[in-house]
Amino acid sequence: MRKRILALFLLAAAGAATAQEPELTSLARPDALPFTIEQLYNTRTIGSACWSPDGTTVAFISNISGRLNIWTVPSAGGWPTQLTVSEEEQSELAWSPDGKLLAYVSDYGGDEQYDIFIISPETAQTVNLTNTRLVSEESVIWSADGKAVAFARKPKEASNYEVCTRSLSEPRVLSLTSGTPPDLSSWPISFSSDGKALLYNQVRVDEKDSNVFIVDMATAKSRNLTPHEGEAVYSATALSPDGTKVLMTSNAANGFMNAALLEVATGKIEWLTSDTGQTTSGAFSPDGRSVTWTSNIDGNSDVHVRELAGAKITTVPMNKGVNSEAAALAFSADGTRLLIRHSGPDSPSDLWVHDLAAGKPHAITSSLVGGLRASDFVEPYMVHYHSYDDRQISALLYIPHNIRRSASAPGIVWIHGGPTSQSVNGFNRGIQFFVNKGYVVIAPNYRGSTGYGKEFENLNRFDMGGGDLMDALYAAQFLVKKTGYVDPKKLIAYGGSYGGYLTMMAVTKSPDVWAAGVNLYGFVNWFTEMENEDPLLRQYDLATMGDPVKDKARFEERSPINFVDKIRAPLLVMVGSNDPRCPKSESDQIVEAIRNKGGIVEYKIFEGEGHGFAKRENQIDAIKRAVDFLDAQVKNRQAAQ
Repeated sequence: MRKRILALFLLAAAGAATAQEPELTSLARPDALPFTIEQLYNTRTIGSACWSPDGTTVAFISNISGRLNIWTVPSAGGWPTQLTVSEEEQSELAWSPDGKLLAYVSDYGGDEQYDIFIISPETAQTVNLTNTRLVSEESVIWSADGKAVAFARKPKEASNYEVCTRSLSEPRVLSLTSGTPPDLSSWPISFSSDGKALLYNQVRVDEKDSNVFIVDMATAKSRNLTPHEGEAVYSATALSPDGTKVLMTSNAANGFMNAALLEVATGKIEWLTSDTGQTTSGAFSPDGRSVTWTSNIDGNSDVHVRELAGAKITTVPMNKGVNSEAAALAFSADGTRLLIRHSGPDSPSDLWVHDLAAGKPHAITSSLVGGLRASDFVEPYMVHYHSYDDRQISALLYIPHNIRRSASAPGIVWIHGGPTSQSVNGFNRGIQFFVNKGYVVIAPNYRGSTGYGKEFENLNRFDMGGGDLMDALYAAQFLVKKTGYVDPKKLIAYGGSYGGYLTMMAVTKSPDVWAAGVNLYGFVNWFTEMENEDPLLRQYDLATMGDPVKDKARFEERSPINFVDKIRAPLLVMVGSNDPRCPKSESDQIVEAIRNKGGIVEYKIFEGEGHGFAKRENQIDAIKRAVDFLDAQVKNRQAAQ
């Protein structure tokens, strides 16, 4: 089938858009202005957030300073205050019940070996609670009395996470799930209000199957609340205040993720939704009378509140884009407000507080800074096309403002990572900068992506680099055949992580299609990737790609390093020196091989970075290198021919 790729690409009839597609035109917006990379990357990123117990303050992660540190802001809005000053990235905030401490996790130069830290919001005094350089502790939650924490723990050489607890006064760590098989990881969700039980999820490494457990803290005995046959996902997000019900997400009913209530005593399930998009359960209100969930349809999401007694459902009125609960405990302690994160194509992530009685949300952070305006950005079209097997694929299509339909623009196929991830209608700095520079961009949600149900997500199992690669190729065809803006000689494959892998598959398996490729921290050799990656990821690859001995032929055929002689497109490769997921050695391999063959490749290693680039100056450097490279190799060079 791989030999037919180029021929299929040239078929004009294949990959036709559905009859319902909008007219794909560039908006005439004379007031839209060009902007610099520095302006764009001075807009702020908002990460993890949480309420203070008294509801007066919100703590959040942001890169206001250029590093992902902890900040606080009044819940009514106002000027944020920086709490931590660190070169290292912080995440996963959790405020103690008495309000005196904040817990968070931080690693070292992006190596994903996380420690749990405790900081006083008043004095900024900080303690490394775990201080285990070769053990990662994540997903920290507080006990109801604030005297202990639970967390997921994985030694560096282990292949799974176990749930552990420890008190703040006693350093002894107690494992509640030791002896779990190596392909199962456990993650804490919530202590019961009386401290006698702990709710946790146990997830198979490929994320295709999971269960909800509750453990008795006195006996350390766990009970499976969701026993089932076959593959199904059951994932708890909250325990009711009285400890009798679990709010969870599951695909067991119709193959799509939906929200449900689970009775702890009986295991009885009440389905709250029956949608065919992707629904993610949220939180209980403090009085247990209401719950929240988020619905995602084709990359746009909304937050909903349901009153359990009357079944009334209210949708929080937010702008179109990605709207989600900004914390595991989205309700304020008095239950009157919700904390929500909003991101749209024209607006970076911001925190909003929604007053449930008034029905009006208001922003408490302001991330669109640097002289930029929402009107300078491009809102994408949601488009659909048919792939090689006639399966419909969804994609976000970005057309620059004010360009002429002359089939002369460069086009980028923006391939997301994961592969169990999704390109959504949020703020994407990289895409927006390329579009502002005159590139047409399409971001396909190829088979294996989340958001489209169990069947679709399973389609690339044991077929990595197969059908999903074809979906990316047909996205390129869509750019040429259906938009009228893109020159077929100016097509670019661009991706990070698994998207970097598919980029390398694209330029080796369909070399005549691409004018250039950008590989951000991708892998190129299934054999060495599995030898050198984190043990948990190795288990994931075994479960989704197969065994490198038994399935040797597939591994060889799907490893781009074996087909370097086919590459004709110039390549840019960038990677972090501490990447534990797609180790730097993968990038080293492909760069050396291309250079030995006399090909064109530029290479940049970012020291002190992991899987992705967290420091602002490195983010700016990376996108600047990509734009300069593609301008020189594709946009400007071919325009001069």
